[in-house]
Amino acid sequence: MRVSAKADYAIRAMVELASAGGDGPVKGERISQAQSIPIKFLENILVDLRRGGLVESMRGSEGGYWLARPAAEISLAQVIRAVDGPLATVRGRRAEQLEFSGSAEPLREVWIAVRASLRGVLERVTLADVAAGELPAAVAALSRDADAWTPR
Repeated sequence: MRVSAKADYAIRAMVELASAGGDGPVKGERISQAQSIPIKFLENILVDLRRGGLVESMRGSEGGYWLARPAAEISLAQVIRAVDGPLATVRGRRAEQLEFSGSAEPLREVWIAVRASLRGVLERVTLADVAAGELPAAVAALSRDADAWTPR
């Protein structure tokens, strides 16, 4: 899986909002500076997040952005889907829509398993988890595995 810059920035912006703890709207400039996200790129991302129902906004001098729901109710998977679409696709198509023939026929199940594995992590981890620095035990265990840190 490749995490796009857009998805990375979106998650970081959402964690920044989660860390703000509901202290009122957070200005885009503050998010941009805190997370080193180019402001124009961030503004487009925040539009996608608003359309996805994950953030709300208010214009004006007292305006800014805030989470549409509690941080504990927003998973990283939801953020990625809001800005990039489905978590795992093959040539732009969902795994269940694919058909392979002959010796490649089992690949459909492989791609479905890959998607399930991604979901197993990204749907378990919430913005609140990241903001608090406390990942779910199963996810933390995966990251502690020495083999997980070996690039291949």
